[in-house]
Amino acid sequence: MSRFLIHIHSGPATPNTATLGCTVALAAANEGHETVIFFAGDGVHLLSPDHGGTEGQGTGRISELLPALKEAGVRFYLSGKSAKARGYDDSLLQGHPAAFAMPPKLVALAAEAETVLCY
Repeated sequence: MSRFLIHIHSGPATPNTATLGCTVALAAANEGHETVIFFAGDGVHLLSPDHGGTEGQGTGRISELLPALKEAGVRFYLSGKSAKARGYDDSLLQGHPAAFAMPPKLVALAAEAETVLCY
């Protein structure tokens, strides 16, 4: 199977794009592909319980997608700089298979992936 990196930098202001990235990541994982999501920019908001109601048209609700992604074994990385700039701390990671990472990690993940998709 392939390695997928899904880079989500869209947030609650663009719910169709943000949830589409999660939906595609879930599809890849459910097909047996190794799948990683890197949340950056406004995408870090999606892990906040305050934005669990974010829902795209036909692409799902973030409060349902995140647990499904976790169950499918998808690993999350969050831009530490993006999170800090938006007022988040380590509590944002709670309950998620997630770690903060910096740009070099995104570059490494992209280099290792066979497919990179950005939303």
